[in-house]
Amino acid sequence: MALKIIHTPPPVNDTARPVPRWALRLAYALPLILLPSCLWRLPFALHFEMGQIHDGGMPDYWVSIPYVLALSVLSEVIAILTVGLVRGWGEVAPSWIPFIGGRPVRPAAATVPAVVGGLILTALFTNVPLGEGRNLTVYGIVEGVGYTSGAWQALATVCVSPIALWGPVTIALGVAYHRRRRGEHHLAA
Repeated sequence: MALKIIHTPPPVNDTARPVPRWALRLAYALPLILLPSCLWRLPFALHFEMGQIHDGGMPDYWVSIPYVLALSVLSEVIAILTVGLVRGWGEVAPSWIPFIGGRPVRPAAATVPAVVGGLILTALFTNVPLGEGRNLTVYGIVEGVGYTSGAWQALATVCVSPIALWGPVTIALGVAYHRRRRGEHHLAA
């Protein structure tokens, strides 16, 4: 009997055309890629600054707790919705959804939001280091956050940096979805 060390996922055959293995793995990995950033955010809701040096005060708890929790949950929900680009429920709407349940999803209805959303996420989470603690972002030149120690800064970098992959991964999955479903609508009409 051969020892199986590497797990092979079960085949997913609920799409009209085969999904590239890289896209399937990337779609399922995206929520895990974003998880460290979501977890990093949570202590800020309770005003624990995670070693950051701030000049301004923190908002009241009644603002910070719902905001941070909603932001973290929304990030993960959107990442999980990206899985629809590689599964059958991204081609035919699930039957429990009112009005559209059971109907085919037009390819553009998934591709356009994925690519546009990916472009927006790329712009939001990409910055170019300029030196002296400054970064060039979509908002302009922004001063970097200071930390009380190198350990806090390293932890922040490890937790927050992967969020920069969110936009490019979403774009790649949207393009792969489009290529896989291209011409399918015309055949069905």
